[in-house]
Amino acid sequence: KAGNKYLVIMLNNPYLIRRIEELNKTANGNVEAKVVCLFRRRDLSSALNALAENNAREFEEDSKQPLFSEAQKHQLKHRELFLSRQFESLPATHIRGKCNVTLLNETDLLSGYLEKEDCFYYSLVFDPVQKTLLADQGEIRVGSKYQAEIPERLAEGESDGRVLDKLETKVWDPDNQLKDSQIDQFLVVARAIGTFARALDCSSSIRQPSLHMSAAAASRDITLFHAMDTLQKNGYDLARAMSSLVPQGGPVLCRDEMEEWSASEAMLFEDALEKYGKDFSDIRQDFLPWKSLASLVQFYYMWKTTDRYIQQKRLKAAEADSKLKQVYIPTYTKPNPNQILAAGSKTGMNGTAGLQKGLSCESCHTLHSPQWYAWGPPNMQCRLCSVCWIYWKKYGGLKTPTHLEGISRATSRGHLTRQEVQDMSPFANTAGRAKLLAKNRQTFILQTTKLTRIARRICHDILQPRRAARRPYAPINAIAVKAECMIRLPKVPKVPLKVKTALRLSLAAVVKDLALQAPLKLKAQRSTPTPINRNQVNHPRGAPSLLGKRPFDTVGGLQLSTSGRTLVAGMRSANQSVIKRPKVSHGDSPNPLVFVATKDTRCVQLRL
Repeated sequence: KAGNKYLVIMLNNPYLIRRIEELNKTANGNVEAKVVCLFRRRDLSSALNALAENNAREFEEDSKQPLFSEAQKHQLKHRELFLSRQFESLPATHIRGKCNVTLLNETDLLSGYLEKEDCFYYSLVFDPVQKTLLADQGEIRVGSKYQAEIPERLAEGESDGRVLDKLETKVWDPDNQLKDSQIDQFLVVARAIGTFARALDCSSSIRQPSLHMSAAAASRDITLFHAMDTLQKNGYDLARAMSSLVPQGGPVLCRDEMEEWSASEAMLFEDALEKYGKDFSDIRQDFLPWKSLASLVQFYYMWKTTDRYIQQKRLKAAEADSKLKQVYIPTYTKPNPNQILAAGSKTGMNGTAGLQKGLSCESCHTLHSPQWYAWGPPNMQCRLCSVCWIYWKKYGGLKTPTHLEGISRATSRGHLTRQEVQDMSPFANTAGRAKLLAKNRQTFILQTTKLTRIARRICHDILQPRRAARRPYAPINAIAVKAECMIRLPKVPKVPLKVKTALRLSLAAVVKDLALQAPLKLKAQRSTPTPINRNQVNHPRGAPSLLGKRPFDTVGGLQLSTSGRTLVAGMRSANQSVIKRPKVSHGDSPNPLVFVATKDTRCVQLRL
């Protein structure tokens, strides 16, 4: 039924909590629900979460809540919601269940929300556009801050030492010398004078041309209050009070808010009341900023006594009767993509298809569950049991804090230390590295469009690549850059390509230069060949070895190779043993990352 909070389905995410305002039937026969959005803590930024945490801490201190364990504090964050004024229209087929959301009161115990299923609370209002959190104006002000402390009753004969004039103002004395009949007569005279004053006033006669309307306006409470105040000020002397009602300038005209407001202002108030309800602060801010809050409240309660209010109330009741009050929602039978075991299969332990063996539930760490669900990043291969999966879908978190679920918000600061980041990294342990290395390596090519490559050159002043390199996480508005490029592109002068002529030497000069740079070859004395290994005993010196290396020799006390160069440190001589190097497998080497530039790109680079 409309007005309750429902859980809206999202397959791979927790349920969205919405409050149904009304159900409407579309032209094609489908039913849509107009809902008010409620947000969880996981939907807020880190700065707003810090504000919510401070508000929750102050509430616990003021209301003297009992002490909670760390697990209870963690689960209590999942029960807190944030109301908003954002409306949406969703198909009624997305409704999956019902929950209870209440405004948090100082007399409430937070432990009661943990004991009940599907119970949430809210105390702050979230603005998705302005990204702000504000206290709800409709809270029930109960507690020592709002209720007055009643002093003890004075004993008989005990005098009150307080100065009563500073505490209160006396406006009427019931123990006066006048009789009730005399007071009633004076009030009748005051009403008659008020009617006569409205007849003399031009603006009042235009609004209320008939006599009975003027008399009804003169009989309002504002006229009676003025008459009784006049009696009090004149010491309940009828003669003096009568003369005060009609001074020398003419009769006193008393007007209330119903007479002071114009018809257009009343229409604005009705529109604002339909949009915001009895939130007079928002009504005054957005619709009637020239009116005071006291004026708005007085007009509201006077407006409720008019025929206009009764007429609107009947129209709303008739409109509500014509709308849908309930709708049948069939059972959701589509398979869940996060399911690991098929429905009706044998109850199993870890080791199901798609997951490694030895994995437990990320929340309760159990090894047995009739149904497993994949959770978290796919490369981490985390999963939840059926109980923890239902808890995560309903409350948007796990029963215990983990590295993958909101642990970064356990601190009040907006960033993490290097050690915390390393602990959260999947490379922190051997199991995490094994999971990531199991992923197949795939070659990919990043290829931009022609317009993007041209925009990099033409809009160099907007992009500022040096500044962007120092701020790698700052977003770049590529759409705006391309739009500016399309504007500048026709204005770029078409300069012919500058071809640089390279001075090339003749072939004879190149050969002569290479001959001069060639090293001098010294003839080394031949000696008895030294066997390299047991399988190679009698090989000539000039023949290549197993690894294709040239043999070495000694001339004049210096070790020389057969090419005539001196054997420097780090080179192996002929009498040293051969060390076979392991061959690198091409399958283990990572695939290369290739960037291909087209012919048009190279032409643009040469042009610019």
